[in-house]
Amino acid sequence: MTSPDPTRRSAGRVAALRVLLTENGFQGFVVPRADEHQGEYVPPHAERLAWLTGFTGSAGMAIVLGQKAAIFVDGRYTLQVGDQIDPAVFEVRHITDEPAAAWLRGSLSGGGRLGYDPWLHTAEGAARLRAACEAVGAELAPVTENPVDRLWEDRPSRPDAPFEIHPPELAGETSADKRAALANRLAGRGVEAAVLTLPDSIAWLLNIRGRDVPRTPFPLSFAILRNDATVALFAPAGKVDAALARHLGDGVAVEPPDAFEAALGGFAGRKVLADPASAADRIFRVLDEAGALVERGADPCQLPKACKNAVELEGARNAHRRDGAALTRFLAWLAREAPGGSVDEIAAADRLERCRRETNLLRDLSFDTISGAGPNGAIVHYRVTPETNRKLEPGALYLVDSGGQYADGTTDVTRTVAIGPPTAAMRRHFTLVLKGHIALATARFPAGTTGSQIDALARMALWADGLDYDHGTGHGVGSYLSVHEGPQRISKLPNSIALKPGMIVSNEPG
Repeated sequence: MTSPDPTRRSAGRVAALRVLLTENGFQGFVVPRADEHQGEYVPPHAERLAWLTGFTGSAGMAIVLGQKAAIFVDGRYTLQVGDQIDPAVFEVRHITDEPAAAWLRGSLSGGGRLGYDPWLHTAEGAARLRAACEAVGAELAPVTENPVDRLWEDRPSRPDAPFEIHPPELAGETSADKRAALANRLAGRGVEAAVLTLPDSIAWLLNIRGRDVPRTPFPLSFAILRNDATVALFAPAGKVDAALARHLGDGVAVEPPDAFEAALGGFAGRKVLADPASAADRIFRVLDEAGALVERGADPCQLPKACKNAVELEGARNAHRRDGAALTRFLAWLAREAPGGSVDEIAAADRLERCRRETNLLRDLSFDTISGAGPNGAIVHYRVTPETNRKLEPGALYLVDSGGQYADGTTDVTRTVAIGPPTAAMRRHFTLVLKGHIALATARFPAGTTGSQIDALARMALWADGLDYDHGTGHGVGSYLSVHEGPQRISKLPNSIALKPGMIVSNEPG
């Protein structure tokens, strides 16, 4: 007996979810692509959106109401989502053109309750949903148990791999020095402690890495940094062995995850910093209920983490040289083999990974290789499967977007290759994109300039030809951390973060 088509499997799951919601007095439920830490990358057990809808992209949200449902994605995924979801179950909405809050105002009826998991939404995101509900006389109501988890029978277990040491000779600075610098800033603002929820912030601050998330060395945990430079790290005991405990030192106390809420509740009457753009709504609810004086501000680790020190920059250069040599070997192989028509997307991705592994220094890929031939190359975050696998045919374009995780740096590089002689249109479009890349790469700009102020440089040649692309131009890249790193970015979207020396930012128009 064959299993149901993945794009059709969601119909039964959505129907079961609706039954559960009705039994518990909810008009609908919101399913974001998120975990408790609100990072871009999540472990398999947190892939609730993919389980419910079939959509496997790294960003999105679904809302299931009694008689209709919608999935919201950005411009990177408008093609992919159409291939993966059941259109009889979900409407597809562009999250910029019609945000979830706007859709709710036109779809939700008054007097009902829209359920949400307060651990899976940032405070800012929950506030937008709450305002949309209140606009039609409905209520955004937290659930105590996620209904998707109740239905997901074969849900993967939580990751249990131990955390790893990221030594100072690679980090360029000790954890104690980082903690002291941030603690001084907290004390200067009269803040007793900062709540840290983003895995890359905790990894950077404590000089640790993990294996909790595919392709990204995140140590999933929570932390509280106090203004005396001590840290409470909330993580399962099995993730911290004796060597890591010695590395963390006396200034870091490891506590069980279920002690986190109690620790938040202990800040009654005291000033605590938490980031509403990245910390879960539940954290703010606990702090508010405890009577803490909550200062809503940016995660204090994000900006110093983005500004790499000299050791990290040298590590990034070495990683890119090593990675570039591997990519060159791959492109030489591709030039020999692809014109014959025998190479497909999976074979090409496998060959590129093999070239990287030949360095003997690759820890992992930095993301699943985007290996797209012909029309698949237009799917911004395309992920090849046996069902979608295409040959690299002469006369077509092949896009490969890939990267590696090395102990000294993270890489992200995209190449577009003509298989055989390119057409005149291919040459023209490639040249327009190249002009944008060069314009951005060679730009000089004053201190204080943000990425949104220079994004147009990468698009001007395309605009002059009546063309554009529906995604950002550049993003930060971590140091053996996330391949997508903030707070800086280069895109049309407004961003108040100035580009600073030491930031590593990609340049990928088209």
